[in-house]
Amino acid sequence: NNTGQIYATDAILSQIMASCRSIYGWDVVIQKMNNMLLYDKREDNTTFDLLTVSETSTEPPVFLPDDVDPINLPHKLSIEATCINQHYSQQILKTDENVIKKYNANPFYEKNDEDEEDESVPADVLYKYRKFNLGGLHVVARCEVHGYMLKDKKEQYFNSYAFNEWDYKFSNGINWRQKLESQKSAVLATELKNNSNKVAKWTIQSLLSGVDQMKVGYVSRVNSNINHTHQILSAQSFKPKELANQITLSLPNVWGILKTISEYILSQEDGKYILVKDPAKQTLRLYRIPDNDEDEDDEED
Repeated sequence: NNTGQIYATDAILSQIMASCRSIYGWDVVIQKMNNMLLYDKREDNTTFDLLTVSETSTEPPVFLPDDVDPINLPHKLSIEATCINQHYSQQILKTDENVIKKYNANPFYEKNDEDEEDESVPADVLYKYRKFNLGGLHVVARCEVHGYMLKDKKEQYFNSYAFNEWDYKFSNGINWRQKLESQKSAVLATELKNNSNKVAKWTIQSLLSGVDQMKVGYVSRVNSNINHTHQILSAQSFKPKELANQITLSLPNVWGILKTISEYILSQEDGKYILVKDPAKQTLRLYRIPDNDEDEDDEED
């Protein structure tokens, strides 16, 4: 209904808007039609939603180790960090029915009616659709809100995230279990440096969703050699705009990245494009996917 010209999720928008800080490679598919852009991830891209770990560290996790524990490989760490964030966002919520707000059913959850023993339920999350005016371009974004709380008898919405300690030797030598409470500022400074891209994306997502607070947890492995048991050690709250200032995230700049890319694609022919971030380079490449390639893919399917 022509509500906007650019459509995307907050995760995809934050990936593009924080692209200057990313080290690893990634890609986004863009469909242009009728003077509109739809930003999406590839259907076979299983790593897009995974969180990176120590991506911007001076000593990031290595891909081809000789003497590194397999659980500390980048992909394994990403899966671990993503699982931690998913569980953390649910564990900090109250389960009392009197405080739970219910809206429309989760549009992305389908219960398996054939499996009578299936008791799975979707994670508690609010999807919020927001519209932004980007200098004449209207952006429609689907954003996530993770919860709400009462402060001074007023409702405040928040998003929740978690830093995870996987080996304190790679956390500036500070053992979280021993020194987190007394040296939290030092731990935070190290995490902001080692995960600059991830924190920037979290901040952008929170700004897009319009939440009042970001609840950031500090989660550590119970045993550094086991990657599936963890403990929440502490938590900290930030206002999104204040954290943006702390990490020197320029909002005009990040919006400018999205606008520049979008205006260029809008000036091109209708079709499908792919935006590719080069690994370890501050370079974005845009390719147009030929129409016959799409036809061949359909025939193969």
